[in-house]
Amino acid sequence: MPKHRLKDMTFLEFAERIADAKPVILIPLGSQEEQGPTCPMGDWMLTEALADRIAEQAGAVVAPTIPFGYADYFRPVPGGIQFRAGTFRAVLRDLCDAFLDHGLDRLLVFNGHSGNHPLIDETLRVLRAERGVVVPWVNVWRMIPPDLWTSVHGENAARAQGHGADPMTSVYLHVFPELLRPDLGQGANPGRTLLGLPTAGLAAVRFKGTDVNVPIDVTDHCDNGIVAGDPALASAEAGRAFADHIVAATVALVEHLKTIDPRSQGGRA
Repeated sequence: MPKHRLKDMTFLEFAERIADAKPVILIPLGSQEEQGPTCPMGDWMLTEALADRIAEQAGAVVAPTIPFGYADYFRPVPGGIQFRAGTFRAVLRDLCDAFLDHGLDRLLVFNGHSGNHPLIDETLRVLRAERGVVVPWVNVWRMIPPDLWTSVHGENAARAQGHGADPMTSVYLHVFPELLRPDLGQGANPGRTLLGLPTAGLAAVRFKGTDVNVPIDVTDHCDNGIVAGDPALASAEAGRAFADHIVAATVALVEHLKTIDPRSQGGRA
């Protein structure tokens, strides 16, 4: 079996791999941040594990995972490591350029931290304008469709979802069960205020039924890192279902990307 992890290849092996055809290169992004009291902080490990499965099944090459993201709202919690926005954009651009400089333009950003999304969009728009290549990305934890949530959690589907709960707690139970601390389990305890108004997640406060955007820290919203959801509803079985769906959907996307030219998609070279 050919190697699929770039970090495991010698430079001669990689040169041989790209000599006949351009493989799809997966670029996994994650974060080092609190995930509630029971889960480890390195959620990038889940992104890495899923990307590894995808690359192996799809015949792609997976780049080393970038373990830090733009997660400023977790800065008050010790153990988190956050890139500044400018640092994140520069790292992602440098990573893409490292492949584009060698004619490898079938790239797919596999983003495991939702907070990275707006900076990925900004960076890849500039990349398209300057280098004429369209680089797609997926937000890993947003790929789970409503019907799968219902299939896995039934009437508790809405209650199960949130930072510090599912889907990541269940996927941790599936992939790295030995790292969890169920003895530290707690329920969500939001209800704090900022500017004299109740917080609404990590981006807004509520004022007369309207969300007002403010720069919230997680500690403005809760004191145990569970932003929403009930982690007690998580299970390894649910994690397997979530992981299998994400892997299958991304494998299908990789197969499609093998068939297109990312430099001829809309006349904006």
